[in-house]
Amino acid sequence: MRIALLAAVLALSLLGCAKPVPPERGAYVGQWQSPAMSLLITRDGSVKYKRIKGGVTTSVSGPLQSFEGDDFHVGIAMLSTRFVVSRAPYQENGAWKMVVDGETLTRQ
Repeated sequence: MRIALLAAVLALSLLGCAKPVPPERGAYVGQWQSPAMSLLITRDGSVKYKRIKGGVTTSVSGPLQSFEGDDFHVGIAMLSTRFVVSRAPYQENGAWKMVVDGETLTRQ
């Protein structure tokens, strides 16, 4: 019971830690998909990620912390994850695409 309460308090405290996506990074906002990956970035800085690779599912949900070049960091302090963006959002044949952690995603 104490662990569940602590987890709930921690989750609520994290909600206020997200940094809104800066206007110059507005193209990052949206629901991005590929067959193996899903990435949601909201304007208020909330991020939800899910990837299936080699039969293993990885999920991350947390606040956007910062951008470093085209890459971005999600989470809090020691519990943060860096998303490597090898190609920032771009348009191809009328669709928005971005390459994150080696995966080409299309904005839905």
